[in-house]
Amino acid sequence: MTERAQSGPGRRTLLGAAVLGSAALGITGTAAAAGRGAPDAVGAGHGSLRGLPVPTVIGHRGASGYRPEHTLGSYQLALDMGAHIVEQDLVPTRDGHLVCRHENDITATTDVADHPEFAGRRTTKKVDGVSLTGWFTEDFTLAELKTLRAKERIPGNRQKNTLYDGRWEIPTFEEVLRWAEKEGRRRGRPVWLYVETKHPTYFRGLGLGLEEPLARLLRRYGRHRADSPLILQSFEPGSIQRLSKLVATPRVVLLSGPKERPWDFVEAGDPRTVADLVTPAGLKWIASFAQGIGPTLDLVIPKDASGRLTTPTTLVADAHARGLILHPYTMRNENSFLPADFRRGTDPNAYGDAFGAFRTYFATGIDGVFSDNPDTALLAAADFGDA
Repeated sequence: MTERAQSGPGRRTLLGAAVLGSAALGITGTAAAAGRGAPDAVGAGHGSLRGLPVPTVIGHRGASGYRPEHTLGSYQLALDMGAHIVEQDLVPTRDGHLVCRHENDITATTDVADHPEFAGRRTTKKVDGVSLTGWFTEDFTLAELKTLRAKERIPGNRQKNTLYDGRWEIPTFEEVLRWAEKEGRRRGRPVWLYVETKHPTYFRGLGLGLEEPLARLLRRYGRHRADSPLILQSFEPGSIQRLSKLVATPRVVLLSGPKERPWDFVEAGDPRTVADLVTPAGLKWIASFAQGIGPTLDLVIPKDASGRLTTPTTLVADAHARGLILHPYTMRNENSFLPADFRRGTDPNAYGDAFGAFRTYFATGIDGVFSDNPDTALLAAADFGDA
């Protein structure tokens, strides 16, 4: 089990870092607040999974509460706010490049619909058993994708983010690795990345397997070792098992609702559900090839029919007993995304009592959390460390 912080600077230090936007102060302050040392190398970027601050704050798709997700602008803001790790989701192009998008369907996250030259690419596909109509990265070359611009995925919730529509292009993962190297040199410490393989079984069936090109990039940039400042993640345990044979980089299995089955299980006829994987036996199996789990927050504290939190499960203790870290997902500030206990007022897009929700989740003993709002998460982590 990861040991919790005992001392460090208080909330005022972190608040100053977030408000001033000082990247160096933000990262240093939050690491100290959690009572943990920083990873100790910069060039090759070595770190330690167990050396991360606790609670670890992971910038979900960057700082997606403030900028269009999976853009260099979103990643940079998350880092400047002090996020301990910045997340990327990977999907392939037709010519085999790995790019950063939450989904291969780019209809809602780019201006592709405004490009008449790509009107004929709109199509309907079945991805992991779900029928989708739109434009998909695997039907575009990298050069074609680079003519598009990113936009806010949920403008109804985050109208202010639309100010930045069209400002950034779709980044390749290699561009992100170069960005992380540059920022690491500038800051004097490694920049941690959290990298997800999206729909790996689906893409392997198209001849666009994700794991091998990802492993090649990790080796090229020196992030293939057990002490590399990078965590690999996937909702498909088979993808993590495949990666475990290619690189030694730390690995996490993502877990959705208890009745869900990972898509590679569906394809292989494996009857196990997420409910089976969060049992002691299931966690023991995961621990044989991964170092952690990324459960939905509802697996940590379920909600009742009204959306209010109930009693925490034993997942945290069970996972820790098998040496696994827990990085649940996803905390957002808006009422519509918070448990009903912490909503304030009637506007679904207004901020609720996010600090109260963070405090409740941190009290379960989780090792970190994904958040669209890294600044809020960092202040909450500082409050928790000072309590």
